[in-house]
Amino acid sequence: MTRLTKYSLLTIAILAVSWSAIFIRIADADPISTAFYRMAFAVVILIPIGGRGLIKSLQKLSRLDCALIIISGIVLGLHFASWISSLKHTTIANSVIIVSTQPFFVAVAEAVIWKTKISKGVILGMVAAFIGMILISGIGSGIGAGSLLGEFLALIGAVCAGAYLIIGRKLRQNLKNRHYILSVYSIAAITLLIIAGFTSAPLSDFSDTTWIMFVLLALIPTVIGHSLYNYLLKYLKAHIVGLTILGEPIGAIVLAALIFGEYPAVTAVVGGALILIGIALALFAKKSDNKRLETA
Repeated sequence: MTRLTKYSLLTIAILAVSWSAIFIRIADADPISTAFYRMAFAVVILIPIGGRGLIKSLQKLSRLDCALIIISGIVLGLHFASWISSLKHTTIANSVIIVSTQPFFVAVAEAVIWKTKISKGVILGMVAAFIGMILISGIGSGIGAGSLLGEFLALIGAVCAGAYLIIGRKLRQNLKNRHYILSVYSIAAITLLIIAGFTSAPLSDFSDTTWIMFVLLALIPTVIGHSLYNYLLKYLKAHIVGLTILGEPIGAIVLAALIFGEYPAVTAVVGGALILIGIALALFAKKSDNKRLETA
């Protein structure tokens, strides 16, 4: 796969995932209900594609890999449960920015677990992006004491997303993307259904608009956006994929301004520029840290 193709797919993924917070905000539903139907509808959409040969592919995996698929699905479910819940307690900007800190957790984990060497260009890019995120986070000042809960939930979502990317990087070397995402999304849906049972989250009596948002959440940010991220984990290191996810806050903030009138401050514009610069520095570093991984 050429560099242009990989970066084009990353761009499409970022644009698709940027709609997540918008659809969630429009949907008039409990956060857990929203998360469950997002994954459940994604599974329904993917069954015709990912169902072919799924059992045979899973049978070829080791017990460890099968266990990792289950863990990956659980942490993905927890990611959506915590992050979507955070949107009820803080602004779209704060929530998306905090949950997008996942590449920092991923980079540390890769360095510790797999002794992955992170190039100076990637480190510099992360620093620039982190400064940009700090500047953007000023948008949510003064939104009330409840924001602390929202930001804490978003942080939990970031840690879970980081674990999801780390596990996905390993599994994608031996498992086709369509089989991987169908398996993981199914487990995530089951996890969220269990959480909905414990929290008494309603699973019916929604408005037509809310049902439409559930379907759009499943189709655009999940089946298109997250599935592209998973696909690229076979060709790019997890912290590179994670770093490009930092482009999501920019897209989400622009959309929030256009749709909800949540306009960013000047510092947010500067922060967004720094995030883009950071991504560019990481992707085009002279000592590339995003070379193709060995394909299986």
